[in-house]
Amino acid sequence: MSYKAIFFDFGGVFTASPFHAIVDFAIQQGTDSDLFAETLLGQYGVDGDHPWHRMERGEISLEDARQQIIDLGASKGFDADIYSVFASMGSKGGVKEKLTEFALTLRPAGYITVCVTNNVKEFGEGWRNLIPTSEIFDHIVDSCEEGVRKPDPKIYHTALERAGVSANEVLFLDDFEGNITAAQALGIDGLLVTENEEKTIADLQKALAI
Repeated sequence: MSYKAIFFDFGGVFTASPFHAIVDFAIQQGTDSDLFAETLLGQYGVDGDHPWHRMERGEISLEDARQQIIDLGASKGFDADIYSVFASMGSKGGVKEKLTEFALTLRPAGYITVCVTNNVKEFGEGWRNLIPTSEIFDHIVDSCEEGVRKPDPKIYHTALERAGVSANEVLFLDDFEGNITAAQALGIDGLLVTENEEKTIADLQKALAI
């Protein structure tokens, strides 16, 4: 396949996966990891009315979502303060430097690059400064600005429109399988990203025939 555009998720692709950090945090505090993750994130592969989903769509603030999730956790007998989880994520490693360096070569090579991220309004400036976003991406499609989040097909259609490409001309990298599946349903090829940075780069090079 000859691709014209590369779509990237941000968290879990250019940084350590938040999903792994959430599981680790649950285990450390002796809470069932599946129950803990669903309390924090809802059913992440569905775009619903959970506070996390509403926050990622920009409908409520980070602080409002935090308090509602704390209340959900308390009703189940455990601490679900997302700030504590965020703090633990900070110790799990930072930016994937090698992948960032590779991503910087894509626009000069002629690819259209788009970041398609589920993110939080209050984190906007922070995450954009972790990597040279203006050099890596032609466009950023951020859920909290668009009012729609992955895996809703609308966010992929928005990214396609901004890039000016067809679905079959795109390769999409994400660390959540449900987001990959949703993209594939539209005809977008997907590459599931793991914590193995070297493997991600090798898989991307293979897909692009580099």
